[in-house]
Amino acid sequence: MKPSTAGWVFAAPALSVIGVFFGLPVLAALALSLTDFDIYALAHLENLRFVAFDNYLNLLRNPLFWKALGNTLYFVAVGVPLSIAVSLGAALLLNSRLGVFKPFFRTAFFAPVVTTVVAVAVIWRYLLHTRYGLINWGLSALGIDPVDWLGDPHWAMPSIILFAVWKNFGYNMIIFLAGLQAIPEDLYEAARIDGASATRQFRHITLPILGPVLLMVGILTLAGYFQLFAEPYVMTQGGPLQSTVSVLYLMYEEGFKWWNLGNASAVAFLLFVLMTATTSALMWLARRRGIE
Repeated sequence: MKPSTAGWVFAAPALSVIGVFFGLPVLAALALSLTDFDIYALAHLENLRFVAFDNYLNLLRNPLFWKALGNTLYFVAVGVPLSIAVSLGAALLLNSRLGVFKPFFRTAFFAPVVTTVVAVAVIWRYLLHTRYGLINWGLSALGIDPVDWLGDPHWAMPSIILFAVWKNFGYNMIIFLAGLQAIPEDLYEAARIDGASATRQFRHITLPILGPVLLMVGILTLAGYFQLFAEPYVMTQGGPLQSTVSVLYLMYEEGFKWWNLGNASAVAFLLFVLMTATTSALMWLARRRGIE
């Protein structure tokens, strides 16, 4: 048997599973997005009609879709850089020679990642409570009036961003830590001998070598943050005044609250196009800068 044929034979079981549980559902969802599949079609398929691209056109004319898209882009534009910065900062602290109890802090920083969203959301809702929350208690001690973190449209999304960053930064921290530990110590030692400060070492050694890792972390974080759903669903249910409705939350409501499964599928594919375009732009920018 040829090596290439043997490779396909060994990969066939995994490819079959991917095809059945990923490929077919995606194709079915694409077909669904071209129909008016709703609760009436669930009752009888004779009520199902082919509407071509009407679902997509109706979404583009729907103000709620643009509101959800704006909220999602706001979450991504603020949350992704903040998450990467916090993750990289934590990795640098854990990788430094001055760090103590490193195994404990690695576990503590990573613990929120493996904790369920519902469990930590209950704690954060208490922390952000207008009257009894610890955050407002601390602000009142400084003479600052309490803030309605989850009930004010101006503060609801920033609160969810902080929650999401705290919940997820440990995952990227582990990736950054692995990248930092792969950098030869000889480079830093040579830089110190030449009189380079810690800032110059970070700028001219750490960041260039971490370029591919930063690119991978950026793509993973973008993909995850574009799929914002659990945080607003658990903490605000899309409110107040739809200030935390995301594209994925809109898809959920269309599909499982109003049973407009054709519209929900169209939302999913519009989000897919947006994520693909953003990731492709990031890859193009990375290639322009020589990062592979």
